Amino acid sequence: MMSLERVIVDTLRAEVKPAMGCTEPVAVALAVAKAKEMCQAGSTRETDGMMLEIKVSPNIFKNGLSVGIPGTDQVGLVVASALGLLTCYSDDGLEVFKHVKQSDIEGAFKVIDEDRIKLGILDTDKKVLIDARVVCGDAFGRAVIQDRHDQFVFVESHAGVVFEAEAVCAEDEAVNPIYETPLSEVIRVVESLPFEDLAFLLDGFEMNRAVAEYGLANDSGMNVGRTLEENTRKGILSRDLMNRAMILTAAASDARMSGVSLPVMSSNGSGNNGLTALLPIVAYAETNPTSPDRLARAAAISHLVNSVIKYNIGRLSALCGCGVAAGTGASVAITWLMGGSVIQMEGAIQNMIANTTGMICDGAKVGCSLKLATSASAAIQSSLLAIGNVVVPSGNGVIGKTADETIKNLGYLSKNAMDVVDRVILNVMMGARTSVK
Repeated sequence: MMSLERVIVDTLRAEVKPAMGCTEPVAVALAVAKAKEMCQAGSTRETDGMMLEIKVSPNIFKNGLSVGIPGTDQVGLVVASALGLLTCYSDDGLEVFKHVKQSDIEGAFKVIDEDRIKLGILDTDKKVLIDARVVCGDAFGRAVIQDRHDQFVFVESHAGVVFEAEAVCAEDEAVNPIYETPLSEVIRVVESLPFEDLAFLLDGFEMNRAVAEYGLANDSGMNVGRTLEENTRKGILSRDLMNRAMILTAAASDARMSGVSLPVMSSNGSGNNGLTALLPIVAYAETNPTSPDRLARAAAISHLVNSVIKYNIGRLSALCGCGVAAGTGASVAITWLMGGSVIQMEGAIQNMIANTTGMICDGAKVGCSLKLATSASAAIQSSLLAIGNVVVPSGNGVIGKTADETIKNLGYLSKNAMDVVDRVILNVMMGARTSVK
């Protein structure tokens, strides 16, 4: 059996990856690019005349409906699909948009205007599922992504099946010991790991800070971070840890949701989760000098708490993952950096979940900056309260006797009550305000 130490490092390497753009349109473009390559297998066939049919799960559709595409001023899954056909390569993984330029939009619109793309919603309980088919004459390609945004489970060309694998479903993920181990023990192991095993996590701080700095320096998205920063310069808002965490996190989301061509370090399949998990820690480190060793361990704690909570609520959910999961990870990590005890770190979890559980996910969009600002602020607040031994008592709403129990309660809420909410949200977003039975 693999040691918990090895499982933790392997999980971090699997779940913490650079991504350019919102991961839902990224995943759609990735699937289309792979299907296109299969259609071209054994030939020099051009993309002219290729027809696309893309079917996605409701959650992928919801999160990709209104979000910006890197390198362009466009939004949505249809544009992402067209760019996947014309300019993207599957070898680029979650950075599949890194070659896209504004000049590529003319070609994408030509594909759309020629009615060569059909986009549909699958009737499935799967949160992450994309089925892309590309046809050109008697040649075709198909690629299916499932459960993770870059996990291909089926690839086929006109020559036959190229790859077929069992997807890692939620039930199978339970074998990961992290999800069945008390968080206090996970944190203890992180504290004991060699720095060399965690040093790669430091890249995320620089990557995500760069996106935040872009959002502060440029007109992007809703300009939430930039506007809050202007108010600190005017003296209306104070320059403190809570406001700095809000400003950095919101500014990064402003840039990312509007489609800036800069990668972010994602967490558990979400770029915004990565921003929320790391940038409050950056804000803390600006005024509290912290060694690379401790920063790497703080990043590991934040990512792992995010991963554990998202395992319980679902990788995509009607609950805002930034609010209830990534922000909670940041709060625990900051509590740890401040010298908090295990009891105080668990208190930060209790405070965060008591505060942010009502925050819904109504798709990825520029307005996410507001939620990320709220989550970053709550992360600092929850940590400071926990350090002061002020913790929401058990029995208050969904709060259990322990942090681990509270996370399971949150998962129960998400899996048993939020599916209907998800469908209603999607209906509202599509303008179809129909009753859900």
